[in-house]
Amino acid sequence: MNKNQLELTGFALNKATDSIKLVEASLKKFKTYEKDKIYSPDELEPYDALSDRFIRSVEICIKFFKSYELYHYGVNSDTVRDLLNQMAKLKLISSTLTWMQMRDVRNRIVHDYLPDQIYDIYELSNNIYGKELKMLKSKLLKIKFQS
Repeated sequence: MNKNQLELTGFALNKATDSIKLVEASLKKFKTYEKDKIYSPDELEPYDALSDRFIRSVEICIKFFKSYELYHYGVNSDTVRDLLNQMAKLKLISSTLTWMQMRDVRNRIVHDYLPDQIYDIYELSNNIYGKELKMLKSKLLKIKFQS
């Protein structure tokens, strides 16, 4: 492992941890999204902040996974699914399926922003996916690199 890759992996780890902290901050302010309520732009702001932080966090964590995989195994996987399988083997994530779903939700938020799916997206972010990110953060904080 060269020193440059070690530094990049450490930098990616810090970015992933910081991005999860932002999601956690949004989740602390989270109020259940009411399906039938018509929200003003100002009322939607905390939900939009959560969405933005969630999508950035998922992407930043996947970038960290790529760097960590290279650090740990010396090669990168050909697919995101293979990458996530490696992270599951290393016990950094609870399941590949959960992260594939998180990535799918991330893609839907970025590309669609479908009003009829907003409730489900926020509920998943607040529950399953938020817990997954918190669990990952606790594991990331325990990683020690050896050069």
